[in-house]
Amino acid sequence: MKYQHKSFDAVKMMRDIRDKISEETENMTFEQFKRYIEERANKYAVKVEKQK
Repeated sequence: MKYQHKSFDAVKMMRDIRDKISEETENMTFEQFKRYIEERANKYAVKVEKQK
């Protein structure tokens, strides 16, 4: 099996995201962290319509 060059590295992207979140939340209390997650979840939430 030959190695193909990837133009997108999903593992690197996930590690970068995790590291960024860790830096932003390292000194937060649990309540602050919970609000941080809720705010971002609502900001990036995808609205899905129910199918009949």
